[in-house]
Amino acid sequence: MVTASQLALFGPDDEAGTYHDQTRTGFFSLLVAHGNTKRQDSYRLTSMATVLNMVDTSRDTWLSQAEFMRPNRRVVNLARVGLLFADLDTYRQPWAQGRTPDELAASVLYYCAQEGIPTPSLLVYSGRGLQAKWLLDGTLPRQALPRWNACQRYLVDRLAQMGADPAAKDASRVLRLVNTVNTKSGNVCHVVHVENGQNGEPIRYNFEYLCEMLLPVARWTIEQQRQERAERRQLKLLSGGKSDNLRGFSGRQLAWDRLEDLRKLATLRGGVAEGERMQHLFWRLNFLLLSGATNSRQMYHEAAALARELDPSWTYRSKELMTLYSKAKAYEAGEKVEFGGREFAPLYTPKNDTLINLFRISDEEQRQLRTVISSDMAKKRHREREKDRRRAAGAVDRETYLEAAEVKRAQAKALRAEGLSIRAIAQRMGISKTAVGRYLAEGDECPQSMRITGDQAVSSTGVPSPCVLLMAKPSGQGVGS
Repeated sequence: MVTASQLALFGPDDEAGTYHDQTRTGFFSLLVAHGNTKRQDSYRLTSMATVLNMVDTSRDTWLSQAEFMRPNRRVVNLARVGLLFADLDTYRQPWAQGRTPDELAASVLYYCAQEGIPTPSLLVYSGRGLQAKWLLDGTLPRQALPRWNACQRYLVDRLAQMGADPAAKDASRVLRLVNTVNTKSGNVCHVVHVENGQNGEPIRYNFEYLCEMLLPVARWTIEQQRQERAERRQLKLLSGGKSDNLRGFSGRQLAWDRLEDLRKLATLRGGVAEGERMQHLFWRLNFLLLSGATNSRQMYHEAAALARELDPSWTYRSKELMTLYSKAKAYEAGEKVEFGGREFAPLYTPKNDTLINLFRISDEEQRQLRTVISSDMAKKRHREREKDRRRAAGAVDRETYLEAAEVKRAQAKALRAEGLSIRAIAQRMGISKTAVGRYLAEGDECPQSMRITGDQAVSSTGVPSPCVLLMAKPSGQGVGS
């Protein structure tokens, strides 16, 4: 347990330094209140200590929790994230009325222990509520965002009784900066609990461990297998109803990967031509929404960031995205569209061939993409993965197999030349009698009178042997005598 005097020394740079690394490339953002308005600025991580020391602590100030590859904290610019968090509005909860920050922290810690939720690394009093943070033992790259979102959503749901704000769970979120005032209460934001780990540092968690602790099913069972249904030529809107946080996880990952593929495609082509910008923006935003990394409330902000990525001078017409906005609202309401006997999200879920034709993606470009590829290329990649998997499991390539077979063939013939029976050779070599017969027969003429036919002529692998010699002794004894 960290003492009160130690917590007092836990300043803004110390707290931020537990999940931000000032030696990395990238940006962080500060949101500062100016009267009735708020101003956001982004800075390089390398200048974090200087910037935080210059903050006017009398103003409401919020700090981004993740790091970004551009000076803009939109999720499409995410570079990495090093923690999970929950914004606990305890002041809205009847049980929390009249309690001190330390008492609030004790209640949250007790609840986590009772519910099997890992103990937060940090608890920060925001001036009215608490910020709970679970530090990771490393940062997660942008590719892992869908899995991070799944954990984050489930964690916030688990802490609903503690006042967890369901709207404060996205990677672009900002939380109050330590040592700044909360003007709504007049209280100063400060650290109230640090869970000690190794060497007196705040405890850090392995992300895979948190997944197993938080998610209702293990990672390897998250992806739901597709169920084949009879095709029906009708289209109807199903009633709403929010699905489980993990339902459709594989679909969210696919949507994120498709967004990344479209961005990669633009890079491969050296940019996007003027007449194709809206098409790129529309589909990128569609996949971003489908991935669950943003929502309809933030859609137009993310659209602006994506538009600047396409062309900083481009002024797009937001009304062209109104249809997408309405579909995003339906998606968040849990509505489904049924077509051909299958259920789909209201947002667009095109096939790869549709995207390939729409964006005229060449085979050479597909080779450098992750998911937007033809069925032939997908099969080729599958064969390569299976080949690698078999090698990793100890399987040998054909050349090595043939070399080993040749050695066994020579050994079998040498033993036979010494006068050993097929059974004795099989015992000596540790193989079946059928395999011995196959080794002895290969390369020799096999007279019809000396073949085993039917089920007896099938090797141990289930493959019919070309010729299995009886090798019968003159006495008329059977095979292997």
